[in-house]
Amino acid sequence: MRLCITSTGKEMDAKVDPTFGRAPYFEIIDTDTNAMELIENTAARQGQGAGIAAAQLVADKAVDGVLTGHVGGNALNAFRTAGIKLFVGASSQDTVKEALAKFKQDEYGELTEPAATFPCGPERGLGPGRGRGLGRGRGRCR
Repeated sequence: MRLCITSTGKEMDAKVDPTFGRAPYFEIIDTDTNAMELIENTAARQGQGAGIAAAQLVADKAVDGVLTGHVGGNALNAFRTAGIKLFVGASSQDTVKEALAKFKQDEYGELTEPAATFPCGPERGLGPGRGRGLGRGRGRCR
């Protein structure tokens, strides 16, 4: 399988980036041979539509699956249209190498339905604080 893992750096020891569309790099790894191809996510610099543009960038590399922490609805739809499997829940504490090992041990399930919407509002992360809900929860209002 050709698996794309979102990454903060250019090597297998780099940490996993938990956001798909804004991840700086995509490491495409052949899960049988561990051969790796690195792609810079040029879509991350876009103001809007980064998820869809990044999904197209990955789809153009003929990947079979994507492993990341979180993916937005538009990118999810793009993956479904392209027939790319999506695996979420990767931790920013793990390196790409560790995430790959966990993937090979079936620790990530395939996302088959959109993730539940988190209830947001002034009391749940969108208040007047400096983070505007984009702290550790990355705007997902945990």
